[in-house]
Amino acid sequence: MKLLNRTFATPELNLACDEALLEACEAGEGEEVLRFWEPDRPFVVVGHGNRVSAEVQVEACRALGVPILRRCSGGGTVLQGPGCLDYALILRFERASDLQTLTGTNAFVMERHRAALASILPDPVAVQGITDLTLGGRKFSGNAQRRKRRCLLFHGTFLLQFDPALLEQVLPMPSRQPGYRAGRSHRDFLCALATPAGHLKRVLTDAWGTPDALETPPTARMEQLARNRYSNPAWTFRF
Repeated sequence: MKLLNRTFATPELNLACDEALLEACEAGEGEEVLRFWEPDRPFVVVGHGNRVSAEVQVEACRALGVPILRRCSGGGTVLQGPGCLDYALILRFERASDLQTLTGTNAFVMERHRAALASILPDPVAVQGITDLTLGGRKFSGNAQRRKRRCLLFHGTFLLQFDPALLEQVLPMPSRQPGYRAGRSHRDFLCALATPAGHLKRVLTDAWGTPDALETPPTARMEQLARNRYSNPAWTFRF
């Protein structure tokens, strides 16, 4: 496994990077990767199958200058921005038998992350819903995956800070909610970790075996994906 600790210049390139790394591994041209990046501006990201009009306050985003993008994986809609630590894992199915199924993969990754964070946080960390990490029933990390024939992308966000006012302006209550949310507002449902990003990166890197650095990310493919897909309104607003 290789480590890529790099934030690219635009949200589109950062989303494209995860997909390009998955494609490279699937084609046998790249390795397994653990990646970290930290958004420098607010933007909304809908899941692969989300309907924008149902999951986003589109007019509020336009008025506030908050871009709306679509990622290649499933899951719900999120607000990214400063105070978020994002990660991505590119894993080969051959790494572990649990990775052969979607539910097995969820358990494999989420339990590893839960145990890693439990080692540094004073309060118990739980996995709730499908792939949420929580403290005291409040969510601080959401996750999603995309699967190919031989490899998968598993990625997500850790909230280290967040602006509940902006979140409630741009995202309505989601159309699908885990039972433990119990109808709570964004402000009451989410919480932030009082943990520096660098500390969290070290703990997660250790959990995946302290990988060596990835020197040459697939920038040409990233730029192509960012141009043709992630910057393309026809992709973002197709649902």
